[in-house]
Amino acid sequence: MSEVKVVDVAETSEAGLAKLDDDGDLEQGVPHTPEVQDVKCSSPCGKCRIVDEFEKLGRLGEGAYGVVYKARDKRTEEIVALKKIKMHNQETEGFPVTSLREINLLISLRHPAIVDVREVVIGKDMDSVFMVMEYIERNLKDVMAALPQPWEHAVVKHMMQQLLDAVAYLHANWVLHRDLKPSNILVSGGELKICDFGMARRYDSPIKAYTHKVVTMWYRAPELLASTQEEQYHYTAAVDVWSLGCIMAELILNETLFQGTSEIDQLRRIKKMVWTAQLEKPGFIFPAHKLSALRDRILYPAAQAGRPMLSEKGLDLLAQLLAYDPDKRISASAALAHPWFQEPPLPTPPPPLPAPPLAATMPLQ
Repeated sequence: MSEVKVVDVAETSEAGLAKLDDDGDLEQGVPHTPEVQDVKCSSPCGKCRIVDEFEKLGRLGEGAYGVVYKARDKRTEEIVALKKIKMHNQETEGFPVTSLREINLLISLRHPAIVDVREVVIGKDMDSVFMVMEYIERNLKDVMAALPQPWEHAVVKHMMQQLLDAVAYLHANWVLHRDLKPSNILVSGGELKICDFGMARRYDSPIKAYTHKVVTMWYRAPELLASTQEEQYHYTAAVDVWSLGCIMAELILNETLFQGTSEIDQLRRIKKMVWTAQLEKPGFIFPAHKLSALRDRILYPAAQAGRPMLSEKGLDLLAQLLAYDPDKRISASAALAHPWFQEPPLPTPPPPLPAPPLAATMPLQ
């Protein structure tokens, strides 16, 4: 088994592979990133395999940083996901910084709830780069859209444990995902896997100024919505925790918690639901004498439908994940130890999911 070196993102400006992006990530350096990561290549001639060794079966989707295909490895017959890295103005801009980040991070990270990258392959003329990843046919957003009603709380616990454990692992390794949302979480049986690390980056301490234009708006923390491009916010790992709070609420409600139509409207909705209650009595988000808007939003749909309502401990965890002040927001590792996970019903995998639509992939163009 031969190896090919992938240069660390902190080295790319000197190597001429990429220019600085708009938030100056390369210029700032990445002190916690290993100097070099090894990408396994299985070609007997000592080079990365070429993409022609894979048969594309359909297009799974497309994002800002690449196109993802369902493919078959002709050598092993294994079904995999192929992510083609978008190369914008390659001659003048070099290899995309976001793609360098994603490749380096995913090659170095190993966790059961993070998508596994098998290898990196190249186009026949070396004009394109693909990541070969494990194939999982659906994401959490699509699965929830097909549910007739929200999951039982035991299932929500099972899923939140996996997500919190994965994010705690990322933060322990100084990685911010910066785009956690249901469509970036793959579902295989009862197991979840975080994917799409195109917006991820390593961070350092003390925290430096990073761009606030990260995270899909509905899952974006208030400190990101409140900052401006002129006033870069020195945000922390708490931005990922906020996104997890939004996802937890969505698992309970089976609909998005904050559905703003603009950044201003999104921040207004957040303040209306969580800000006032937390200012009134810091450290105790749900005063016993007063129901908060968040409590009403979570409990009322279940009460109306005759379903079990989220317990006080569950509400407490959700409130700590959605603390308006990032300094008061619980960490992912602390959230894992929250007593909600120890009270009945205990975490339980979901029942077998319904079969996905036959047209799980789009035809090749």
